[in-house]
Amino acid sequence: MPGLTNPIRLFRTAAQHSVAGATAHADQETAALQAEVLALFDDLRDRLLRYSLSFGIARHDAEDVLQECFLALFRHLQAGRSRENLPGWAFRTTHNLSLKRRASLHAEYRTAVPEETAEMQVCDVGPGPEEHLLFSERQSRLRAVVRALPENDQMCLRLRAEGMRYREIASTLGISLGSVAASLARSFERLQRTDAR
Repeated sequence: MPGLTNPIRLFRTAAQHSVAGATAHADQETAALQAEVLALFDDLRDRLLRYSLSFGIARHDAEDVLQECFLALFRHLQAGRSRENLPGWAFRTTHNLSLKRRASLHAEYRTAVPEETAEMQVCDVGPGPEEHLLFSERQSRLRAVVRALPENDQMCLRLRAEGMRYREIASTLGISLGSVAASLARSFERLQRTDAR
């Protein structure tokens, strides 16, 4: 993914600087740790980027979130903390960082744009005119249903779309397994009813 070359380089540079002056043995351990985190980065970056973008932040902000996430993961592992379910850990960290970034951007936007002109500057993010009419109508209906869902249900749906298991979603969002199952059942039922029309 060409857009992520810079965050990879920055991640590697930051990881190398964090261990300056270490012994040869520690350098070998650090190199192994860097290789492990970079392998996880390569494996998860597309999924995490899509998840971060689903919060409505710009691509460059989502890439920054990924960089922060994997630097935090490197430090987490370097400190000898738990290695259990690292993909879930990465999704949870991306979730939290994306929420913080979105809140920060909304706060900046509210101070930069007067409230009465803010409504006029909202762009239509629907499908372009070149798409088929039936497809765009279907997409619009499904998007409206997803937007109408409570935020927690939206997050469950997005994480499930990324291939996470119910237990991983529960851990990532900090809710019970039963809540995840109920949320997804409600969401799928609403989407199926809308799609059947």
